[in-house]
Amino acid sequence: MPPEVEGTDPLNTDTGNPSANQVLAVVLTAYLMIVLDLSIVYTGLPEIGETMSLGPVGLTWVQNAYLLCFGGFLLLSARAGDLFGFKRMLLWGIALFAASSLIIGLAQTPVELIGARAVQGVGASMIAPSVLSLISAFFHEGEGRSRALAWYSMVAGAGASLGMVMGGIFAGTLSWRVGFLINVPIGLGLWLAANRALTHTPRGDGRLDVAGAITSTVGMVALVWGIVRTTDQGWTDPLVLAALTLAVLSIGLFLWIQARTKEPLLPLTIFASQVRSGAYAARMCFVGAVVSFFFFETQLMQQVLGFSPLQAGLGFLPMTVPTFFAALLVPRLTRAWGNAKLLCVALASMTVGMIWLSFAGEQTGYWAGIALPMVLLGLGNGGALGPLTVAGVTDVSGRNRGAASGAVNVAHQLGGSLGLSILATIFAAAYLPSLPQRMALEHQVSTAILSAGVLLALGLVIALVFIWPNEQRAAANRGSQ
Repeated sequence: MPPEVEGTDPLNTDTGNPSANQVLAVVLTAYLMIVLDLSIVYTGLPEIGETMSLGPVGLTWVQNAYLLCFGGFLLLSARAGDLFGFKRMLLWGIALFAASSLIIGLAQTPVELIGARAVQGVGASMIAPSVLSLISAFFHEGEGRSRALAWYSMVAGAGASLGMVMGGIFAGTLSWRVGFLINVPIGLGLWLAANRALTHTPRGDGRLDVAGAITSTVGMVALVWGIVRTTDQGWTDPLVLAALTLAVLSIGLFLWIQARTKEPLLPLTIFASQVRSGAYAARMCFVGAVVSFFFFETQLMQQVLGFSPLQAGLGFLPMTVPTFFAALLVPRLTRAWGNAKLLCVALASMTVGMIWLSFAGEQTGYWAGIALPMVLLGLGNGGALGPLTVAGVTDVSGRNRGAASGAVNVAHQLGGSLGLSILATIFAAAYLPSLPQRMALEHQVSTAILSAGVLLALGLVIALVFIWPNEQRAAANRGSQ
């Protein structure tokens, strides 16, 4: 664990300072819970589809309901943390997350399942910005914060891959429901630990931007719903056009409100930095590609290669292990290469790995077609998240700490939701009825994975244009002083 931070932080005002290690252990465990639940569902999707009679497009909503509410309520939750205290938001989020997990585990209909996943996303939206804000507040900018964010990134990267393995174990040996029901005792224990270990943070002044919360959430939901609907109805469908029009109007109104309100959910000044703006855009490309990779590669392994859910879960280990070790090396590599160079190398590794993976199929086999490119994906996955997070919160004032943390998490969740929705549309469009079912699915997955590689390449270009040059200039200015 990172060493304790010396000195007193203004957030810890009750009965003294908890140790940095204690705070980090609690908040990262909370974050691990929501990261695991983001990916643990993937290897159980085929079983969920059979249980709930859901097709491939319907299954995307098992994940998109979670991602949409996660991303849609993040800005509101981040601002609420600034106003009501991050400990309170963390405790409320853990309680809501655990309760909705119980409903999911007992769900008998698609409506119950998807509705509870949406509520679970709201709980996750309370946890995520609280975790990142507490890290940013408790660890001073520099090596201490970089180490803490490296652990945060390791949880985000390795946790997602670990969720795939655990989901496969549960679905293959017990039931997909276990992956959700296990959150109930974990959530209870975590709530007690957080209540004991964390001090209450002071309440801020101001009010919640309710209008901004409504317009941003409506805009994002309409955008993703419209894109997903095109898989069945096409781009000329009246409801698709209506949804996309509503999305444009709502997002435009949200930005107009943010520019004029005194207490915005998303202060537009945080986008004044090219480094931060580039980090948010690159993160969306990165997460959209990774989420889509998990979703489609699970289908390839189980429905083309004939893997059981357990075998498919274990099949992600070539990505899980390198992710873990790469994340551990991030602080050392950052000192040697710099944040931006490490980010670009990591994204390049992932781009090569994803394009290589797009050739995987029944003829290439698992080891040559999937396991080896997964190693490149894992190394890049573990190496990219830390630099992206550091760049997303760099040079942020204390007043905008929650907003910047919220923007990082919004980019993360929105990137996953939009990326999966867009690639699901590409996946559906790639269907060739002239091919046998298994070969047609293999072609669809290959097309979707190749598109994920294009997303990663776009993220790399953004990092090369906006993040690396600005970091080089900043380093040169520090050297001349």
